[in-house]
Amino acid sequence: MAARSAVLNVMAKAAEKAGRALVRDFGEVEQLQVSRKGPADFVSAADRKAERMVREELQKARPAFGFLMEEGGTIEGSDKSHRWIVDPLDGTTNFLHGLPHFAISIALERDGEIIAGLVYEPVRDELFWAEKGAGAFLNHQRLRVSARRTMADALIATGIPFKGHGDMGTFMAQLQALAGQVSGIRRWGAASLDLAYVAAGRFDGFWEKDLKPWDIAAGTLLVTEAGGFVSEISGHKGHLSGASILAANPLLHGPLQTILHNAVKPKATPQAQG
Repeated sequence: MAARSAVLNVMAKAAEKAGRALVRDFGEVEQLQVSRKGPADFVSAADRKAERMVREELQKARPAFGFLMEEGGTIEGSDKSHRWIVDPLDGTTNFLHGLPHFAISIALERDGEIIAGLVYEPVRDELFWAEKGAGAFLNHQRLRVSARRTMADALIATGIPFKGHGDMGTFMAQLQALAGQVSGIRRWGAASLDLAYVAAGRFDGFWEKDLKPWDIAAGTLLVTEAGGFVSEISGHKGHLSGASILAANPLLHGPLQTILHNAVKPKATPQAQG
């Protein structure tokens, strides 16, 4: 059985407590779908409540650490080296529509490096967790990225620009370039779980643009500790900014990066003949 460190136990306790509340609130969403007002305000309140619960549990155990949170923003701590990065409800739109695919994501950053992370899917009670240099796990089972070698066998996850967010032209060019070469492409609506599924070998790769640090901080550590590669789509290593991210097993990361990058690379224009 895998042994979690004290700090990972703190993170797991916070995620599981907030997860129980989210599952209770999720049970109310179906009833609210038929009301005239709809469930949007209720889900926003559930999101804020989950964040408050996570923050309180983490502060209780490590009161000096700072925070970067989706709802609460940046909170400075007296310990300038450590910061929690929290998304209390990744997959809000799924939650809002009664789809049971959402998660809590918590990462611990030390001097700019993610050293611990977890993604908790409370409906299925799946706790994906990792510590720097110690591997990645699902509950108590060790995780490894998939070993698929060919693009034709690969199942890839992505996120689609929506409602004025993101660059639809870039996405469509990349989708068109990739779709004919892989077994399938999925858009499930929760980037933290997409990354956790890459770590677990359920997906062979994942790409998306215009994310936030709290969407990917924990998931990127899961992938790398499970033996995968993570970078920007360009190949650079600054993926934590969220500008773009590509995560995959080591055999497919390079081919995926080439296809996605070339799909939007400016075409050379022929020089005029003199």
